[in-house]
Amino acid sequence: MKKTGKLYVVGIGPGSYEDMTVRAINILKECELIVGYTVYIDLIRDHFPDKETLTTPMRQEKERCQMALDEAKKGKTVAMVCSGDSGVYGMSGLILELSDGSVDVEMVPGVTAALSGGALLGAPLGHDFAVISLSDLLTPMELIEDRLRMSAKADMVICLYNPSSKKRSDYLKKACEIVMEYKNPKTVCGIARNVGRSEEEKSVLSLEELRDTQVDMFTTVYIGNSMTKEIDGNMVTPRGYRNV
Repeated sequence: MKKTGKLYVVGIGPGSYEDMTVRAINILKECELIVGYTVYIDLIRDHFPDKETLTTPMRQEKERCQMALDEAKKGKTVAMVCSGDSGVYGMSGLILELSDGSVDVEMVPGVTAALSGGALLGAPLGHDFAVISLSDLLTPMELIEDRLRMSAKADMVICLYNPSSKKRSDYLKKACEIVMEYKNPKTVCGIARNVGRSEEEKSVLSLEELRDTQVDMFTTVYIGNSMTKEIDGNMVTPRGYRNV
């Protein structure tokens, strides 16, 4: 099948221009149209003021992806932007599922929240880790709970995406209680909020303190393993190099 236009699915990182990759920036400069969730377009609009944009609100992911594909089918070079990395809880998979093969699709990686928040906290992901979303919009809560238990039982560092919302205000508390079936309540944990944005903040605390902490959808949560420690306000999970 002859390809018509070009669609890039671009990860724009945590939110700041400085945390975008050079490749992502160059593609957004060169493309004719940028498509994305309203909040993500607002994050980059000032850096690409002359670009045509199309947006949809939250929970219109399918419509957004189809819109981007349809515009590319017209022969345009289109960029669909996603926060973090486009393949980590992003739109890459849905774009490929919806594509009929008539558009050339290319993924452009970005810095996902686990990495940008981890850098803010220090080195929480120095050894094996699991990334788990607490959003049960697309995944049954029973399955999320199983994944929490298995990861905690294996003594993995756990990075939590989407830890809370207005409708899920107690999900982080429940997650901490599940993890404490296998981890010490004093396990070192960390919180990274609004990474790369003006309201950026971090905190290092214990698992039992984390259980009673209020967070939001712009927060990434880290639960350490049995070796994780706090060093000068940083969350550090040793790889074990000092023991070699």
